[in-house]
Amino acid sequence: MTADHLPIETHPWPPFIPEGAKVLVMGTFPPTPNRWSMDFYYPNRTNDFWFMMGLIMEGDRYAYYDTATRTFRLDRIKQMLTDKGIALNDTGRQIRRLKGNASDKFLEIIRPVDLDALLARMPQCVAVATTGEKAAEVVASLTGTEAPKMGCMVRDAHGLQLWRMPSTSRAYPLALEKKADYYRQLFESCNII
Repeated sequence: MTADHLPIETHPWPPFIPEGAKVLVMGTFPPTPNRWSMDFYYPNRTNDFWFMMGLIMEGDRYAYYDTATRTFRLDRIKQMLTDKGIALNDTGRQIRRLKGNASDKFLEIIRPVDLDALLARMPQCVAVATTGEKAAEVVASLTGTEAPKMGCMVRDAHGLQLWRMPSTSRAYPLALEKKADYYRQLFESCNII
């Protein structure tokens, strides 16, 4: 089967944009639904995102995860994002999974997000942070910038900060605490924490 015959998937969730959002965090695309432990961004229990955010925001990697039920605390997650002004969306609006998994290496972006329309809904946004290389490349193509090196930032023609953060996938070989250090620097520079 050629890639043209693989199914095209449309992103399952609307952007999460709290009022006054200052930072937009963007991954590439969610994993397949069988990997979800909640109906929201970074739903996979084997992804470090919410464990990292718990470490940064509350000093506890399990702040947003109930170890007894093995589920994320979605209400608490959404409240933290709202309180801190952190928006979430992904760079892929429509994709093909070339190998049937969520690996960025095997995702073909058919249609990227409409970043200009998304940012128009967030007048106070000062930074877009991508969770990995592919998402950074998509944002760079949409903004006419170079993709920054991991942990670094560039600015677009309007002065918007574009950060490339480490992937929160456990396949990315960096300890949770080290990933948290990179994201903490981003949030501190944007006065989120």
